[in-house]
Amino acid sequence: MPVQVAVLDDYQDLARHYGPWEELGDVIELTVFHDHISNDGVIRDLLAGYEVIVAMRERTPFTGARLASLPNLKLLVTTGMGNAAIDMDAAAALDIVVCGTAGLTTPTVELTWGLIIGLARHIAEEDRQVREGGWQHSIGPELSGRTLGLVGFGRLGRRVAAVAQAFEMNVMAWSQNLDADAARGAGVEPVERDALFSRADVLSIHTRLSDRTRGLVGERELGLMKTSALLVNTSRGPIVDEKALLTALTDGTIGGAAIDVYDKEPLPVDHPIRSAPHTLLTPHLGYVTIGNYQLFYREAVEDIAGYLGGNPVRVLNG
Repeated sequence: MPVQVAVLDDYQDLARHYGPWEELGDVIELTVFHDHISNDGVIRDLLAGYEVIVAMRERTPFTGARLASLPNLKLLVTTGMGNAAIDMDAAAALDIVVCGTAGLTTPTVELTWGLIIGLARHIAEEDRQVREGGWQHSIGPELSGRTLGLVGFGRLGRRVAAVAQAFEMNVMAWSQNLDADAARGAGVEPVERDALFSRADVLSIHTRLSDRTRGLVGERELGLMKTSALLVNTSRGPIVDEKALLTALTDGTIGGAAIDVYDKEPLPVDHPIRSAPHTLLTPHLGYVTIGNYQLFYREAVEDIAGYLGGNPVRVLNG
């Protein structure tokens, strides 16, 4: 009997196209789910018979209780080499192997700059106006000579900084474990936390979600920002206090926000951020590119092959 494999949250119906599933032959039987499943009972009923589940990033959380409700699950593959939505300790206790895949950093960097320019120059708004017969309804700042503030200076932050320098922007950075010498060596000014928020014309978030960073940008931090400043978040939604951000946008405390990530995804239809002023919204597109999907699903197949051969690869909870 073939091993039952489920691929979750394949919104665009691309998993079969980008994954070389044929390499696994008739050893597996593949089922692909395109709609997001959030109810514990529904997940239990739909996935109870699957030995292998492939999860796309953090789209579907796997808590300890959820993992325990899936008695046949032996291998959980996540795209990317980290997934805060999986209880790794619970998986290990239940003898569920969790494996990851590599991922590209450039797609998120590219989207970050698309959002910065799109928000600053009102591109989506002007596109809509042109289609409706209008012409030049807004004005935005040039980036050259302005200051980019980075929350986080890891792989993504460094790449975002390099592009900013090509735009002739001044760049500064802060994080809870910033290497000041490394920042200076990259032409980036290391600053204290309050200075970052108060001086930035554009503030871009590039730090991991953790207990230390959850709610890191709240009412106080938003209150320190310039009324013209722009906030960009392509990291994780809960790093920014969503209620505080909505208030800041409505009250004009900051100039605008470009958001790719949210507390709850997919974003509920009636969520107030959908109608918030001075925003540019995208549906967590940071990692959604052809190259990343090719890498994700190719290595997911490799993870499954390793597991079936008794030699799991890229194990995250071993």
